[in-house]
Order: sequence, then C-alpha cells, then structure tokens
Amino acid sequence: MSAPLYSALKNHAALGRAPFHTPGHKSSPAALPGGLFQLDLTELPDTGSLYDGGGPIEQAEALAAKLFGTARTCLSGGGCTLCVQAMFRLAAPNGGKVVCCRKVHRSAVGAMALLGIEPVWAMPEELIPAVGACEEAKAVYVTSPDYYGRLLDIPAIAAACRKKGIPLLVDNAHGAHLMFTEPKLHPLLLGASMTADSAHKTLGVLTGGAWLQIGDSRFSAGAKDAMALFGSTSPSFPVLASLDLCREWLETHSGAFPLLQERAQRVRRLALSRGIPSPSGPADPTRLTLETAKIGLTGTRAAEVFRAAGIEPEYADRSFVVLIATPFNTEEDFQRLERAVRSLPAAEALPEVPEMPPFSPACVPLREALLAESRTVPLERAVGEIAAQIACPCPPGIPAVMPGERIAKETAEFLRGYGFLEIKVLK
Repeated sequence: MSAPLYSALKNHAALGRAPFHTPGHKSSPAALPGGLFQLDLTELPDTGSLYDGGGPIEQAEALAAKLFGTARTCLSGGGCTLCVQAMFRLAAPNGGKVVCCRKVHRSAVGAMALLGIEPVWAMPEELIPAVGACEEAKAVYVTSPDYYGRLLDIPAIAAACRKKGIPLLVDNAHGAHLMFTEPKLHPLLLGASMTADSAHKTLGVLTGGAWLQIGDSRFSAGAKDAMALFGSTSPSFPVLASLDLCREWLETHSGAFPLLQERAQRVRRLALSRGIPSPSGPADPTRLTLETAKIGLTGTRAAEVFRAAGIEPEYADRSFVVLIATPFNTEEDFQRLERAVRSLPAAEALPEVPEMPPFSPACVPLREALLAESRTVPLERAVGEIAAQIACPCPPGIPAVMPGERIAKETAEFLRGYGFLEIKVLK
C-alpha cells in the first residue's frame, strides 16, 4: 500500500500498546461512538456555522458553559492553539506589553509575534513581582499545569492581576479535566479570566478539540471574532461533535476522575518504593511523572523499557518519563504499567540537571525577530548572535533563549549540554 502515513498509523495501532498518551479517549468505545467519520459534514443549514452563532453549535456551547460555570465557552476544532491566539487577541487587541511566564508553548510566542505583543518574561517564582513592576501590562499569561503536571499558584497570581485591573490568561492545555478532580483545581475556579483547555489531551475528545473558557464577561462578546481571525472556515464537525459528547459524558460520570486519582496514586506509591519520585509541590493528581534519573535511568531509556513492555508513554526527556492516564485507560493498562515499573533497572542516580543561565534581554522585538530572514549556524558560532527561534531544553521545559535575544556564551554551553548542535539566528 502506498499510503505511508495511513500505514504507519495502522501499524502502530496493531502493536496493542497500553496508551498512556494523548488523546484522552484512548480509542475506547466508552468515550466516543463509532462511525463519527460518517458525520464529517460541512457548515449546512442543519449543522450551523462555528463563528456566525446560532443553531446547534451555539446550543452545545451554552451547555458547556453551564457545565464549567463560565460566562462563555466556545468550541475549537483548531486545538488549544486557536484558543491561545484568541485569548491574546481579546486581552491585547492592539498589542502592548503582557507579563508572561517563561514556561510557554511556542504557539503563544507565535501569537504574540503576529499580534505585535511585547512579552515581559518572568520565571514562575518571579511572576507576582513582575506584575507589580510592569505598569503598562495589558494582561498576564501563564501555563498551568505544565507538561509534567506541576501547578502554579493561580490564586496568588490572580490576586496580583486584580490589583492591576488586568486579566489573567491561562494556557490550561493539560488541565481541562481539573474541573472534575477532587479537589477541583481548574484555573477558572482559582481566579483566571480566560483559559485555553485542550480537551483532547485528557478527556474523551478527538484530537484538535478544545474549549476557550471565558470567566470574565468583559471578553465574551468578541470571542467569536477573535477565534475567526485565526481559525479555519472549514472546522471538523466530528471534532466539534466529540466536544459535545464529552460534555454530556462528564455530566453523567462525575466520579470518574476521583477514581482515576486513586489509581494513579497507587502507581506513584509503587514507583516511589523503587526509588522513583514524582515532582514535589502542587500537581495534577492524575498525571504520572516519574523521575527515573533518580535510579540512574534517563527518561528516554525508561520509555524504551516501557515500550518493550507494551506501554506507550506521552513524553520522555533526560530526567522524566511522563504518562497521561484518563478514565478510559483500563485496569489491564495500569497493571501492565505497574509490571513495567517493577522491571526498571536501578543504579546510582544521574547527575543533577545543570542550572539554567540568566536570560539575555531582548535586542530585537519578538515580532521582528520571528518574522525576519534567518540562517542556521553551528551552536559554537552562535555566541553573540541574535536568536531567530526558541531553544527549549527539557528539563526544565523553559526556553533558554527566545527570538530577539542575544545568545550568550553560557547559554550556548547550556544548550550544547542538552544535545543542541545548531540554532537559527538573524541574518
């Protein structure tokens, strides 16, 4: 068969691995009905229009808003990226400064560049002072939870935003389900003004399905226009329908996530008994993030062991292997995972991750740097040049350099330690 992508998908599915990765539906018939492809229609009088309002789409959005307790909830078939773009457009329609946590997805960097927004970068622990210090800030933008499941202190950041009268925007891509955990940890309940919820990551939704959640009614009216600025005029109706079906499922399965929390905790306890901790501090109670570096095993090597045992993780890096569990993982999936955890070879802990060097101030505006002509150079020849791309080693999952920043010698050495060999710089 000469359809390589289709063949690759079929071949991977035939492996039968326990799916501890996105999408959250895990291909379970309990999550979604079969035959959704038969509903791959277009915008018709019967189906409605995503951005023009009215009809069944508006009804589905109203039901989702009721479930989440929002001023407005909008369906997205363009993933969390479309929701992030819309949040920036609503909060800073004419550009300006936005205080941004340095732990950020590349979609946010691209959106800010396109909208002429100037990010004021701050590390997570520096966010609240940065909010107070930036007199011209139009908004604050953060990511919580991060890829490892770690949560920021959203109530404290939200309080700082209220003092300034500016909105708090949260990339909640990995936390749509946090409205249903015990306790409930969704950023909207903790003071966020708007969130981008990538429902397909942790819920029973087809890939690309997300919700733009608006808690502050000031931003409700312009939401559809903001999404239409970036979104496709040909949304996938099966994806949109899966969001609607997921909302219905959540209404009738309120206890699913507390049960999942208990099952995930049993895996964490087993891992800890083997000397494998999870990140400390507030975290998503369903996310399984195992620091295998503590037993002398890189996360990437641990992932290979898991795959050999019939388990597909979500992500792995130098220190961690990350597994996404949802209510659609079976007990057999968890038992297979526990057998694999028991089989991990143990040795002396790996060296600690080097401390990230200080960030360089921007020499060129983000928009100009990201859209300008660039060239790729070996990392050793990049010192003193101005970056034209994001370079983000993991861990810690924080960009060491952003477009427009001058590359310092310490930064180049830090990136080299993570295997970076070249980087794009301005011509």
